[in-house]
Amino acid sequence: MALLILILGILLLLLLITAAKLNAFISLIVVALLIGLGNGMEPMQLVTAVNKGIGDTLGSLILVLGLGVLLGALLTETGATQQICNGLIRTFGPARAKIALAITGFAVGLALFYNAGFIVLIPLVFVVAKQTALPLAYLAIAMAAPLSITHGFLPPHPGPTAIAVLFKADLGKTLLYGLCVALPALLLAGMIFPEFIKKIRTAPPPGIFGSEQPMGQSLPGFGISLFTALIPVLLMAASAIASTVDDQTASGLVRVLHFAGDPGMAMLIAVLCALLFLGVFRGTSIKVLMDRTSGSINAIATIVLVIAAGGALKEVLIQSKTADAITHFFLGTSMAPLFLGWLVATLIRIAVGSATVAGLTAAGIVQPLIASMHVKPELMVLSIGAGSLMCSHVNDTGFWMFKEYLGLSIGDTFRTWTVMESIIGIAGLLGVLLLNVLI
Repeated sequence: MALLILILGILLLLLLITAAKLNAFISLIVVALLIGLGNGMEPMQLVTAVNKGIGDTLGSLILVLGLGVLLGALLTETGATQQICNGLIRTFGPARAKIALAITGFAVGLALFYNAGFIVLIPLVFVVAKQTALPLAYLAIAMAAPLSITHGFLPPHPGPTAIAVLFKADLGKTLLYGLCVALPALLLAGMIFPEFIKKIRTAPPPGIFGSEQPMGQSLPGFGISLFTALIPVLLMAASAIASTVDDQTASGLVRVLHFAGDPGMAMLIAVLCALLFLGVFRGTSIKVLMDRTSGSINAIATIVLVIAAGGALKEVLIQSKTADAITHFFLGTSMAPLFLGWLVATLIRIAVGSATVAGLTAAGIVQPLIASMHVKPELMVLSIGAGSLMCSHVNDTGFWMFKEYLGLSIGDTFRTWTVMESIIGIAGLLGVLLLNVLI
């Protein structure tokens, strides 16, 4: 019954947004309430779940979202992203801008969580699209695909790392096998697939990354521009390296790196450095910079509301036991374990939206299969990771971030973001099955 209610709820959500033209934020909240009531949740329990979902989602994202869009606006207003763009285009050529963004996304994705990496890099996509006259969705997919791949497959991201620990998999082997799976997936989803979506129209919120022209006559240097943009990456990477140190013997420097490497703190430090390096040290006052970038904060409001509502829906689905209904349905199956892990993760991903929740839940189900069927734990980590990226839709915050930043319709978001995620998930499964034969 829970699965039927979920399907009906998703269909209603699509109808409210596409046919009734109801605001996505209101539609998500309404559907979350109806799904909870349909599954027998008490009204006050349902209210608590909605509030918890909104709080948990914004609690981890609000600093990253707000400061990230401000950093993007500062980089754009001062001409820093234009300089980075120019350097990339000089290296790869205008016709290969897609490759430049894919490589950049992969490098950044190794150190950054998906949401933080997307927010750091999306201003660059806007600038590259303007400089090269290439379609915005075409370039955005090339940037987003490697971020998603590293998020789902590769340690030290929380999902694959936690699953690897649960399965007692070797993290080094998991990373090595993950790279073998990730590169073909990137070729398919980030290089080949964008060629089929060049005609997708976008309408991003006006002023989200500042005005059309950078401030002043001169632009900052390429080196300082790139360094400022990568400050969050460098800080989070340093924190990840520092995390290998035993907490009991951690030095003061390690503790500082942990603090500075928190995604929200890293964004704050990057914004402050941008104000100094790209503004004050070049003769532009902080007040002028703040005046020029204030529109970006206003533009983020809709995105924050929609993401919050998506978090509410996700929490209702979890507390209404929809994920449990899916897992119990497959407990007695005789499918091949690698495929089963991928399939269960896929179904939970469809139900709850979160790739991390889908991966960890699926891992708990298939864990007994690791020893009983002699499955390589590293491959099971990757198989579940691939499934956790499948079929992203309206209950996934990544879906709404991609839609709102680019100003896509619901249908076009399915044709771009959802298809990209599914290509990665299917390519990942095929890569895992091939590795299982070869090693």
